[in-house]
Order: sequence, then structure tokens, then C-alpha cells
Amino acid sequence: MENNSTKIKISFFIFVGLFTAILIKAFMLQVVDKEHLLTKAKKQFFRERTTYPKRGSIYDRNGNPLAINVQTYSIFTIPKNLKGDYSTYREVSKIVPDLTYNKIMSIIKKRKKFTFLARKIELTNEQVEKLKDLKGVHIEAVAKRFYPNHELVAQTVGFVGIDNGGLSGIEYAFDEQLKGKPKITKYVIDRKGRPIKFESTQAGSGAKDIILSIDKDLQSIGEKALKDAIEEYGALKGGFGVMNSETGEILAMGNYPTFDPNYPHKSPSKNQKLSFITDPFEPGSTFKSLTIASALEHKIARPDTNYYCEQGKLKVEGHIISEAESKKKYEWLSVTDILSHSSNVGTTKIAFDLTYPKLKETLKKFRIGEKTGIEISGESRGIFNEEENVSPLSLSNISFGQGVATTGIQMLSAYSAILNEGNYIKPTILKRDKSEIKEEDKERIIEFQTSRELKKMLVEAVENGTGTNARIPYFTIGGKTSTAQKSDSNGGGYTGYTPGFIGFPLGTKDKFVVYVYVHRPEKGKAYYGGVVAAPVFKKIAQYILYKDRNLGNLAVKKNFDKKNNFDTVKVKHSSTRIIKGHIPDFKGLDKRSASQLAKKLNLTIHHQGIGVVSSQDPPSGEKIEGGRSVRLYYNPPSYE
Repeated sequence: MENNSTKIKISFFIFVGLFTAILIKAFMLQVVDKEHLLTKAKKQFFRERTTYPKRGSIYDRNGNPLAINVQTYSIFTIPKNLKGDYSTYREVSKIVPDLTYNKIMSIIKKRKKFTFLARKIELTNEQVEKLKDLKGVHIEAVAKRFYPNHELVAQTVGFVGIDNGGLSGIEYAFDEQLKGKPKITKYVIDRKGRPIKFESTQAGSGAKDIILSIDKDLQSIGEKALKDAIEEYGALKGGFGVMNSETGEILAMGNYPTFDPNYPHKSPSKNQKLSFITDPFEPGSTFKSLTIASALEHKIARPDTNYYCEQGKLKVEGHIISEAESKKKYEWLSVTDILSHSSNVGTTKIAFDLTYPKLKETLKKFRIGEKTGIEISGESRGIFNEEENVSPLSLSNISFGQGVATTGIQMLSAYSAILNEGNYIKPTILKRDKSEIKEEDKERIIEFQTSRELKKMLVEAVENGTGTNARIPYFTIGGKTSTAQKSDSNGGGYTGYTPGFIGFPLGTKDKFVVYVYVHRPEKGKAYYGGVVAAPVFKKIAQYILYKDRNLGNLAVKKNFDKKNNFDTVKVKHSSTRIIKGHIPDFKGLDKRSASQLAKKLNLTIHHQGIGVVSSQDPPSGEKIEGGRSVRLYYNPPSYE
């Protein structure tokens, strides 16, 4: 027993002694030698990088890529490790000719530690292998963001920085979802001074793709039509947007001038922002529809209510309110005519009967003075007088769209509610289906009857008013022009005009609204909305109406209240087109039908234009020889 007791005591003292030694060692490491050891560790560890190598892609509604990743490489060095022997850099310049020796020396001048020689450059496999063999130069594979459509939809998509972090547009708004989880890369120096790379086990997983509501092809049509108008009239800039009024989806949206997100540093920042949602401006006469909507809602007036328009001049608080066209001397006009002919005096008189509190109530329902909530950063609320009442002169100006500032997205959403039977749906840049829309997503802001009467009045404005240039054959178009004075941001007052047009077709399978505006056409050139902006609307709307060729369900004649009102398209059946061994007759076919026919005959076809085939090269009847290709030219279809 005594021997056992002695052994236990000895074991206890040994244990206590060892534990004490460990405590002393830990104290030495963490307290006494802390600074010395940290300094030593820092000498071994020289670089840590957090990257997001698998950033999600961005696609349009049809799966076309708008932002993707491509493989690139970064080259770096630690000059002090070469100890003055820079022959390695001469080898680098031979392998990568764009990275000349002089350029490398200017980069590493006065630098000793980690230094990038090049970032995110494209290299061949052969170049990569050769660089890996060089002492003192290191290569790292990194993903680079690439925008395959360049300027197209650039302001909406946005761009990323050198480290793949979103800086604008969708890239910024959805940065967290797109970038996913990080990959942490560390470089330490071994005993021989060589960098050793360590990577975290989580290699950038969790990134999500984003599918937009944008239709790339429609975006292309819109951007070109806007650009052509701006150049034709020598304008400063402009914008456009297309919205599905039943789903809230933005089908196309942009501004011109624009930029290439692959090279954002080459363009001014003002071209990079999506001013359609960020920059408010006085909308002008397109705002009259909202004033009249308020009058109808509050039972102040009916479409056939008549107002005396003072032969084009009305004195309000010492100021003369005149018509946009000074030669117009209107006397008695109905509310329908006031909107159709865009009478400032008539709209002023309606507003005076209405009063500002009632007008304000309606405008707030249309989200004037509020953000729409679209998922892109930088949206503006616009400028709106929140006072309980305003002076008669201010009320007059607000009634026809001066003294109030709205963004393109606000006006697009407001008119979408008019088209959508009075139901407001928040705009979205993300793709969604009609089936996803629930009743709580809709908010009735005006009565169905008000919506119906407004649409009839807007049709009259296109048929017989200021919007005749927006008419599309065989379709019923409603819309409103505007020719607003452009406020001068430099010193107050007004300089130039902002012509605009907003409208929609009626009786179509899908309900959509198109808004176009152009800032400050050149002096001496046309500046009316019906002349400058309405034709741009027509090009965009016409493309949508013709592109699917499901025109039997889409096209509605202007006498749409009558029976048997659908137009028919001239078509030939495929069975009458094919002569074995010969080029078939493609005329009258849409792209899908033409492609199917070509596939049956193993022909390669090239499409040009929109609508249905109007001509082809070579013509039908020629013999088919191996690998034969046919070029098809499309035009909007003819009707009977």
C-alpha cells in the first residue's frame, strides 16, 4: 500500500510539473515572444486575396447571355527575391509581347514586395506553361467578367470592378447573389524564399444566375431606333422603355449615349447610369392623361364635357398660359379633344375645376413623387409638390407636366396601369410569368370605366390628334405626345425641349406600353413629340407586333367593335412549295416556318429583317447542290 501511495505522489508531481512547463511555454509564446513571433510569421506570409471566381451569369428572358465569365490570368512578382537579376523579366516580355521589358521595369520601379505585372489578361496554354517555368514570376488563373453584347443593355446590366465586385446596374443590385461565396488565397514563403500558394476549401460556390425580363432582340431594336432619332435631330440624349402592363416586366429599357461595360473607363460616368430611372425631368403633355384621369375619377368632367379654351391664351396670376403651338386658337373643346389636341389652356381649366388636393390624391395613386421599387439602385422619386395646396399658376403648370418632374419608369408604370384596366403593378427587371401574378400584386388605382374612357381618348389622340405618326396599319394605337420645355441644370430657366411619346396597341395578346423621349433636339430642327418621338415608338411597337407572326391573334382592325374583325395574313402552305431537288419558295413564311422547311431539305439559311419572307436569294426553283445556302429577306406582312 505504501509503495502504491508513493507512485501516485510521484505521478502527480510529474503531471503538475509538465502542466506548469506547458503553461510557462504558452505564456512565453503568447506574451513574452508575441511580437517577435508575429514579425517572423509576417515575413513568411506576404499575400492574402479574397476572390469570387465563379460569379453567376446574367441572361435575358430567352436565355441569351448578357454577362458571363472568361478565363484570364494575372502575373505577379516579388522583385526583392530576384536580388537584382532581372533577366527573368526579359523572358516574360518574350512570352507576352504586350508586356515589354521597359514596361515591366517601370511597374516594379521602387517596389520590392508583391507586385502585379499584369491583371486579367488572356494567354494561350503555351504562354501559361512557359511562364510557370520562370523563377521569380508567378501566374494566377482568374475569372474576368465579359459582356458579349458590348453596348447593348449595358446601363441595365452594369459592370464589375477589377476584383469582380458589382459597381453598377444589375451587377451591383444583385452583387450578393451573383458573387456567391469567396475563395481565400494565401501565399507564404518557404525556407528557400519560394512562394507557396494555399487556397480555402470553399472555392466560390453558391453563386446564382440572374434571368432578366429584358428581351435582347427588342432591346436592340429600341436602342437603334432611339440612337437614329437622336442623331437625326442633333439631340443631346434620350431614353426609352417597354413594359408588360399585366406582369410588370420591363422588356426593354435604355438611354443613349451608352457605353461598353467591357471598357467602362473609356466612357464618361454620365453615360454609364440608367437615367431612365435615375434622372427626373418635366414630362410635359404626357402628364395631361393623369390630370384627366383625376377629373374622371372625381366626377368633375366626362369625355364629352366642353371647355372654352380662350382662343389659345389664358391669363393666370399675371402670366399667359398658351398652347404649345402658338398658332392654335381653340375655342370650345371637349375633354377628349383637349387631350387629343394637347390643349394647355383646356387642361388648365379642367385642373381649376378639379383643385389641387383632388389632383394630388390621384397622382399619389399613380406613384408620382415616389419610387416605383424596381430592383435597380439609384432610382429617383422625381420632384413633386407635397403641399396641401398650390397657387393657381403652379396648378396650371403641374396639370400639363411642367413644375413636376418624373422619371421614365414612373410614367411607363402609370400608363401601364391605364392600359391594365386601372390596376397598378410594380415594375420588375426580373422575368416572371402571368401565372405568378397574384391579386395582392395588383392595386386598383382608377376605376375600370375611367381606364376604358382614357384609352378611347388616347386612341383619338393618335387617330386624329397630335400622335398620327405613331399609327401602325391594321392596329389600334392609343398614346400621347409631349413637347416639354427642358429645364436648364446650369442656371435655372428653360433651354430647348424634350419631345416624347408614350403609347400602346389595343386588342393584342400581350399588353405592353412603350415610352420614348429625346432631350434637346438641335436648334432649327423639329422638336415636337409627334415628329421626333412618335416614329421611334412606332418602330419599337411594330417590331413587337410583327415578330411572332401569331398575327391572327394579335392584329385587330380599327373597326374592332364589329364581328369578324381579325385580319388574315397571306400565306402559302408548305405542300405547294416543295419540288424535289429544287430550292423551295420561302415567300410569306415566318422565321420558324422557314427554318423548319430548310431543315427538311438540309439547307443553310441566313435571316435578314423582321416579319415574313418577302424575297430570297437564290430564287425558288434552282437545283439544290451540296451545302447550298439561301438568304431570306423579311418585311412586315401584307394583309387582305
